[in-house]
Formats: sequence, structure tokens, C-alpha cells
Amino acid sequence: MAGLVTTFGSGAMTNSASEIGHATCILAIGTNTTVAHPVIGLEVKKAVRQGGNLIVANPRKIDLVRFADLWLQHNPSTDVALLMGMMRVIVDEGLLNTSFVEDRCENFDAFRESLNGFDLDSVERITGVAGKKIAQAARMYATNSPATILYAMGITQHTHGTDNVIAIANLAMLTGNIGKPSTGVNPLRGQNNVQGACDMGALPNVYPGYQAVADPVIRDKFEIAWGYYLPDSLGLTLTEILDATYQGKIKALYLVGENPVLSDPDAKHVQEALAKLDFLVVQDVFLSETAQLAHVVLPAATFAEKDGTFTNTERRIQLVRKAVEPVGSAKADWWITCQIGQRMESNGFDFIHPFEIMEEIARLTPSYGGISYERLENGGLQWPCPTKEHPGTPILHTTQFTRGKGQFMPLEYKPPMELPDEDYPLLLTTERSLYHFHTGTMSRKVAGLNILSGEELVEINPKDASALGIANDEVVKVISRRGEVVAKAKVTEACPEGIISMSFHFAESPTNQLTNPALDPIAKIPELKVCAVRVERSAPAEVE
Repeated sequence: MAGLVTTFGSGAMTNSASEIGHATCILAIGTNTTVAHPVIGLEVKKAVRQGGNLIVANPRKIDLVRFADLWLQHNPSTDVALLMGMMRVIVDEGLLNTSFVEDRCENFDAFRESLNGFDLDSVERITGVAGKKIAQAARMYATNSPATILYAMGITQHTHGTDNVIAIANLAMLTGNIGKPSTGVNPLRGQNNVQGACDMGALPNVYPGYQAVADPVIRDKFEIAWGYYLPDSLGLTLTEILDATYQGKIKALYLVGENPVLSDPDAKHVQEALAKLDFLVVQDVFLSETAQLAHVVLPAATFAEKDGTFTNTERRIQLVRKAVEPVGSAKADWWITCQIGQRMESNGFDFIHPFEIMEEIARLTPSYGGISYERLENGGLQWPCPTKEHPGTPILHTTQFTRGKGQFMPLEYKPPMELPDEDYPLLLTTERSLYHFHTGTMSRKVAGLNILSGEELVEINPKDASALGIANDEVVKVISRRGEVVAKAKVTEACPEGIISMSFHFAESPTNQLTNPALDPIAKIPELKVCAVRVERSAPAEVE
């Protein structure tokens, strides 16, 4: 995916959200868009109303299927096979954009060779989708331009998530659907400022603006600016940090706005790891399940109680303006960080207002070079915005990729780390609810939302429920190799046979005690979307 690698490293959309409604074809894969990203879901519906084609690739019968021209109900974790099968059809039938491939890409011959292993009969066996349907999807995407791809964590949260993203990039380049309005590769971020956090270097291998820690020239720049020696070694991801904590290699941990007791895989292991710490600090807006384990809790102000910026999934940087005073002793996150820095007698933490922080960001981060609070008063700007005169960049890669030419990458299919067996005959996949946000730290405090969705439900196919003697609303146990949880069954055709689905919003039924911590070897993202489980009937008395 080189050429797109910088964008995917940042997880940002290549195009703008408002363009989606004008696409002639949309491929939504690994995204329950109307539930997890309802505003963008409206753009998808707009495109359909205007005559656009919609292809939905999802193992579950999600709401978006109602609007789809074509639903590819592939087996979980078979995305690479599905996408490579589509590309085999596109190449074999001469539907590729030859001029784009020749002028703007490279390594096509090696990629084309890798398609030999993805004939439609083989892909049908792997994915469970009829070969004719895969060919239909390939033709629909390749012959209706502009075409855009939307994806979310149904693509990335696998041990081969990086391969999934590469396959999407290959498909977009193969058809020339990059660098033009209403095209592109568009990952939908899970929270409102995840993009901004990554942009600012909240990753183990980069400084702000995705400037590589391993690059000595970049490291020298930050050492001069900050006045400190900076190590050349890469850091750890959150999952790796918790493993190192469990092993006793980390003694103190400072968590900001993170609730791994509910959000991380193998959550019992997370709790055991945190219990080994000599010192745990949690900074959050509410007393989360993780904060309850902390030695020190630093109360943070909410979005409405502070000034600052958010950067959303389309790379748009927007001002956040303080509307009300913080409750109790809560303080803005930047202020807390500065106070800690000052009390540790460190230089560079004497900011008075966040606009000063943005000035430093602009000085050190080329993609934010033209961003200032003064400019943002007139509306958001999309990075890259390198100078004060630059209007921002609604569409990436219009004339060339970051590396020059886009590089096609050969791929092979890799199964998930856990498959059903005699002891664990079902696959669990995780979802989000329209009514709750992430681990429910905020949304579970809203009475109306709890009326709409007040408890965890285990979605199970009627045939599986019948075979197990499980009735709708009956309390069941879900058991994996790592733990077990109790929740009510929801018997529904939305889940295919052999697959159950749960969210992770409810502390009373902590779904991530079940999930698999196995990591993608490149992105180090855990395989939250697929794990082997069994379901058993449970006495109602076991639920509080």
C-alpha cells in the first residue's frame, strides 16, 4: 500500500465525508456505518437515493443491508480472499484502469501474479460467498465511477488487519478510484478525536505529524525544539504495554482517557496486569472501571468545559470552545499535563492557553504548518495544510502519492488465529450499539439511552439457538479460552449460523474478557473481531 501508507498509518480518510453522497458506487466493508457512524451513514443513504450503487460486505445482516444493491455475507476474517477475488475478476475481464496503473503505480506484475491463487471457486470456498456474486460486485465497483470504499474496525481488528487494508488500497488503485472527488479509501475512526490524538504522536513510532522516531534528522529537530535528548528506540502499543506490565517490566502507568478493563482483549489479563503495578494514575472525565483500580485519579474536563481542537476522521481540524465551567476539581487535559511537567521541573510546559500549543504544533508539524486558532475561527481546515495561505486538502493523492508512485502489494489469505472446534464451536464477533459509546463510561449515565439499550445481548441465529435449547431473552453463558460472561440471548436472523455477536458497552457483561489478544504483527492491533466461543444455558439467578 506504499504511497497510501502514510494515510493508512494515520487512519485518515483520503476524501471528505460530504463527497460520499455523490459517489456512483460505495463499497462498505467491515463497517456498520448507520450504527457506528450515523452521520456518514446519512451520506451513504443519500448516494443510494441519487441512484448510486451500494455494496455491503459484512457477515451480519446489518441495517445498511436494507439499502444495498448487493450484500456479500462473507465468513468473518476472510476479507483478503473476498477482495482479491474481486480484483481477479477485474483483471481477468480487463476492467482495470490501465492508464492509472501504468502512470501512477508500480509493482503491478508481482501483484497480478498473486491473484492466481484467488480463482472464484477457491474464494467461494473460503468466504462462503457465491462466485457469481463476487464477480457481480467486482463489475459493479469497477464500472461505476466515482467509487469509494468505506471501512472501519471490522477490517483492522484482525491478526491480518494490515493485509486487509492493503487489499483495499490495491482495489482502489486498480480501478483508479483515488485522488478524485467521491472516490478514495476512507477509514471511519471510532471516536471524535482519535485522528487528532494520532496526529499528535500518540503512537509508539512517530512524533506529531507521523514523523518517524527512527529518522535521526527528525529526531534532531525535536531534540533542538524541546531541549531534551530523545531515544531512538520505538515504544510499545497499549496491548504490548499491558503485557510488559504483567511481566513486571513496567512498574508505573499513566492512562489518559482509556478504559482497558473493558475495551482491551482478554480483559481478565488486563486486570491482573494493572494489579501488579506499583503506581497507576488514571486521568478521565468519569470514574471508569479502570480508574477504580488507580492509586491516583486526575479528574479531566469534558469537551464542553475546555478550549482546544478536535481533528475528525476526514482530517478536519476544528475549534472546540468552552461553553461551561468544569465540574468540581476537573481540569483541561493540557493543563494537567503542563502542571505535571512543571512540578517535575521540566522545561517547555509553561503554556497559558491551548492556542500557544497549536503554535508549537504548527512550527514542528509540516502537515499542520498553516493551522492557527485565528484561521480556525472561520471554520475547520483539513490537513495537510502546510502554510498560512494554504486552503487545506479535501482530497489526498490528486496528482501523486506520498512516496511518488503507489505500490501494489501481493497478498495471500491468512485465517484468524482462532477457529471453531469441538470445545468452542461458534465464532464471536463484536459490534457497537447506536445508543452507547465505546465502554459506556459516558453514555451509560444517560437514563434515556439506558431505556433504549440497558443491557448486553448475545445475538444468535435461530438454528443455533434451537440446537442449544435457548429461547429469546433467556440468560446464557458465553465462554472462550480466556473467560466467560453472562447476558441475555437475542435470537435473530441478523447473525448467520455459527456466529454470535455482542457489544462491549456493559461492565455487567464484559465481552472483552472473551476476546483474543493475538496481534497483527505489523500494526500490533489485537484480533478483537473474531474468537472461538461456546454458548450454554445459564440460571437467571447468575445475573444481578
